[in-house]
Amino acid sequence: MTEKVLTNKKNGFLMLTLSIVMMILSVVVFIIGIASFSILVLLAALLLAVSIILLPGLKVLKPQEALVLTLFGTYYGTLRGPGFFFVNPFCSSVNPAAKTKLNQSGDVDADKNLKSVLIANANQNIEMTNNKISLKIMTLNNARQKVNDVLGNPVEIGIAVMWRVVDTAKAVFDVDNFKEYLSLQCDSALRNIVRIYPYDVAPNIDTTGDGMADEGSLRGSSEIVAERIKQEIQSKVWNAGIEILEAKITYLAYAPEIAAVMLQRQQASAIIDARKMIVDGAVGMVEMALERLKENDVIELDDERKAAMVSNLLVVLCGNHDAQPVVNSGTLY
Repeated sequence: MTEKVLTNKKNGFLMLTLSIVMMILSVVVFIIGIASFSILVLLAALLLAVSIILLPGLKVLKPQEALVLTLFGTYYGTLRGPGFFFVNPFCSSVNPAAKTKLNQSGDVDADKNLKSVLIANANQNIEMTNNKISLKIMTLNNARQKVNDVLGNPVEIGIAVMWRVVDTAKAVFDVDNFKEYLSLQCDSALRNIVRIYPYDVAPNIDTTGDGMADEGSLRGSSEIVAERIKQEIQSKVWNAGIEILEAKITYLAYAPEIAAVMLQRQQASAIIDARKMIVDGAVGMVEMALERLKENDVIELDDERKAAMVSNLLVVLCGNHDAQPVVNSGTLY
């Protein structure tokens, strides 16, 4: 289905004026017909009926709005942009997703208490279904999903997708409900991409498909992952007339059932790295101390005393607690 934009229908004010004139004329003709007992009464009724029939053909659109019209089951055209339009009064507007509410901008239900107040004062505020299609940039924030990464670890991830409708005919006629379709494709694309990456950098994992191991990960390569998710979604929703502008990861964490274990793993890795750094520093300090003692001829140490000194220094420098000095009043032998 190809979109057909109706560009020559901005004559709403003219037709509104014509309808008002016909209504006034019908009243005048009716009065004259009653006074003269003539067939003018039927003419007045005809004028009034025509003026009333013309009114449904008047359409008002605000900026970044569109209206898809059908005429007796066939696609009539699409009204786009702000203006006061007049179309065939027998045309009907179509939007299967008008009542679909998703967790996205423009689709959040109003507060129930506020709705009850509006209903109570509904004498002048009657809410009707709006079949207009918004052409604005929308933000879809799907629920968090639990997905297994490439290593089989369950992770929870959420994304926010910025999108807009670019082809109203495809959005209305080529899919059943373009909002639900987009939401499902976002879930599917998210799973397809997340299962390629590990949560954190892992050895021997190819995330780019070039056959070489790399350092790609969900946590460290979030921008690259988001771009691939965007491209995956776009390839699925082009037939619904939707353009994906951006995709961002809004939440990323291990699933609760393994979060504690993974935290212990990260803590152990951090402790090992810290210990390695402490040992490297301690060995360097011991070497420096021995060299300084030798350069300044402070004391002459044999191998056994050097070993004892190295042992004591390493204990002091690598220990978790403050050193407890011991005074030796004798000799080492």
